[in-house]
Amino acid sequence: MKRKLLLFLIIVLGLITTACGKTSEKDVIKDLTKKIEDSKSYHLVGELEMINNDDVYKYDVDVSFEKNEKFRVSLKNKINNHEQIILKNDDGVYVLTPSLNKSFKFQSEWPYNNSQSYLLQTILLDIKNDKDKEFVSNDDGYVITTKVNYTSNKELLKQKVYIDKNINIKEVHVLNKDNKVMMKMKFSEIDLKTTYNKNHFVLKDNMETAIIKEEVKVVSKIEDIIYPMYMPKNTKLTSQDRVTKENGERIISTFSGDKTFMLVQETSTREKELITIPLTGEPLILTGTIAAMSDSSITWSRDGIDYYLVSDEIEDEELLNIAKSISVMPVGK
Repeated sequence: MKRKLLLFLIIVLGLITTACGKTSEKDVIKDLTKKIEDSKSYHLVGELEMINNDDVYKYDVDVSFEKNEKFRVSLKNKINNHEQIILKNDDGVYVLTPSLNKSFKFQSEWPYNNSQSYLLQTILLDIKNDKDKEFVSNDDGYVITTKVNYTSNKELLKQKVYIDKNINIKEVHVLNKDNKVMMKMKFSEIDLKTTYNKNHFVLKDNMETAIIKEEVKVVSKIEDIIYPMYMPKNTKLTSQDRVTKENGERIISTFSGDKTFMLVQETSTREKELITIPLTGEPLILTGTIAAMSDSSITWSRDGIDYYLVSDEIEDEELLNIAKSISVMPVGK
């Protein structure tokens, strides 16, 4: 009888302990919300992996946030150490390319107008906005599956947010309609109580202090012209011009048909003084780099070559597909 009573007490105690644990969806989201919203500044370090067909691009990611909507996101390509920075301060939103001493300035609602797998606020926003989200508890913590909002890439439909027992976000996986992981963000460091100096989010200071250790050489001639692997139906290359410029060359390719577009490739030039180019559009992560998407055009730099893709007849999503298909590295000398 005593043994039965003892067994009964152990079972009851186990049920009480389980009930008191943070296993419910409501409790986990409440604690996560409080943690993120109470943080006046934070610092994140991790790795972002992006998949484009058979190509995998990996970035070292370093994120800084300070109250009053200041963000600094450094993404460094792990293959060539090419670093770019997305910066938001009181003056606007910028994409910085320190190696070229050049930046783009956006009139944009970034980062809240799209999902961002590397920012705590936008991850939380996706969780809170999805009334049909899924919640699973396991031995490692919790997994919350939500819809995502990537306006220029509709193939990205949902994300899985992995949270540990201490209510820290550890990983974010972004999936397509076939449940294939297309983007994976893994956090290795999270500090929700960090502080920054007054110049940490200043444009000029970021350009001057960025460490430039790129393996890419400056090229003056484009040896191999590359073409999009994706082409709109009934569209083909109709003309191509090679133009010599002061410090290199430019190749202008025109594609005509049902959906006309133009692709410009030119050798990159490091500016002697910092220049800022104003745009109306959005920064986005493209294959191996950060691009600027604006007014039916996409601009990006990669491996010593600047690219400019433009069309008045193609929707942004398809234009992005063309840009993503230009993934073969050109050869220059």
